[in-house]
Amino acid sequence: MPLARAWSVALLGIDGRLVEIEADIGAGLPGTKLVGLPDPGLREAKDRVRAAVRNSGHKWPETSVTLGLSPANLPKVGSGYDLGIAVAVLAASGVVPATKLLGTVLLGELALDGRVRPVRGVLPALLAARGRGYKRAVVAVESLVEGALVDGVEVSGAARLDEVIGWLRDEQPLAEAAVPAEAEPPTVPDLADVLGQPEARWALEVAAAGGHHLLLTGPPGVGKTMLASRLPGLLPRLSLEQSLQVTAVHSIEGSLEADAPLVRVPPFVSPHHTISVAALVGGGSGLAMPGAISMAHCGVLFLDEAPEFGGERLDSLRTVLEQGEVRIARSRGVVRYPARFQLVLAANPCACAPPREVDCCCTPAARRRYQSRLSGPLLDRVDLRVRLRPITALSVRDAGQPERTEQVRERVELARQRAAARWAAHGWQTNAEVPGPALRREFALPGPATALLDRSLDRGAITARGADRCLRVAWTLADLAGDDEPDADQVAAALEFRDRRAA
Repeated sequence: MPLARAWSVALLGIDGRLVEIEADIGAGLPGTKLVGLPDPGLREAKDRVRAAVRNSGHKWPETSVTLGLSPANLPKVGSGYDLGIAVAVLAASGVVPATKLLGTVLLGELALDGRVRPVRGVLPALLAARGRGYKRAVVAVESLVEGALVDGVEVSGAARLDEVIGWLRDEQPLAEAAVPAEAEPPTVPDLADVLGQPEARWALEVAAAGGHHLLLTGPPGVGKTMLASRLPGLLPRLSLEQSLQVTAVHSIEGSLEADAPLVRVPPFVSPHHTISVAALVGGGSGLAMPGAISMAHCGVLFLDEAPEFGGERLDSLRTVLEQGEVRIARSRGVVRYPARFQLVLAANPCACAPPREVDCCCTPAARRRYQSRLSGPLLDRVDLRVRLRPITALSVRDAGQPERTEQVRERVELARQRAAARWAAHGWQTNAEVPGPALRREFALPGPATALLDRSLDRGAITARGADRCLRVAWTLADLAGDDEPDADQVAAALEFRDRRAA
């Protein structure tokens, strides 16, 4: 009874699992059976593969064909198994030898005429294959640039199924992956474009230096969106590990650029307030797809007009802000996506939002209802709160020449280097990642430095979580000033950033 095997990869979030594709050709009535928890799109693979094999000049077996995908209890989603299924059937039929299949991963969708189409998630799939010891992979030629990002795996590309058949027969080589050239970083808006707002500019610098979350409150047109869009330009470029994580998420979502797939600049994601919870956090039928928060991993998630998002969408971020990842449970499995981002919220003081607050026509009850859309537990996780004032000609003239992004980024990078050196033994990179117990025990500040913070706790002005976040901001202020540890003035400045009147 002819039997052959090929290998592909199933993705659960950004984690990959190797899938063994078995093709058994036995006696019986002609027919093809696919087992191993395929989704509806994968169940159609037998028809796509059969047509692709015939149109590539080869004969499909006229007996019973059984295709098994193992592990059998693992849900299989998508069309990326087509190439592996076709090769397994051809190997079981004796059309191609199976010698090269051992240690090779095949990823690609087949068109009816035999073309190999690219699929999503090539990068995380190849990373998973490398982790399991596989040294060779065959993908669509359009995915070669993405496959070249994975060291230690020989990635080849095919435009048609007959090219793969010729390669398996040692009749022709496949296209090889070339290391992509380093792309020029995209142009980011300059901080010098923002007029006035010295307090908000300083808060933006502190947020960039420590990885802190930020709330900008003020009337329309004062520069909230302009400031938020310039935060990615202040952040350091991503490390190689961070770039691979971010690129893996974008690969699964299908938004990678063909000429420069590796994401090296912190992403900036700004969804509309009508976005659904599933699109924000991640979700969908079957196994969940990444949402906007995962697309903003290692970057900035900007929620403009934050009160308009509604309580359900905003409060869905609370756990993610603490854990740095999202776990989405569905009936067919649990997926995990990274989501360690900087949250920037922008809000108007009230619903009518006039240029001057004295012109507000909202009742006190209406203002409270509008502001209460940002719940207390969510605001407690926001480190910096800044109230922006209307721009006046006098304030712009007195401000002088504003600093450019490059000048501020130099100070941010120095502060981040100090923080990284201090936390290196613990594996933390920024002050925002340091847990509260470590700040209170191993890196506890002297009593006089935290006296004001202790009094605020006694009065109930802040929560214990808020006190921990004040300490993190104080360490960032010390890093920007070049100090070894925060003093009482820096702790007081960090506490002032949490003033509820700025919310």
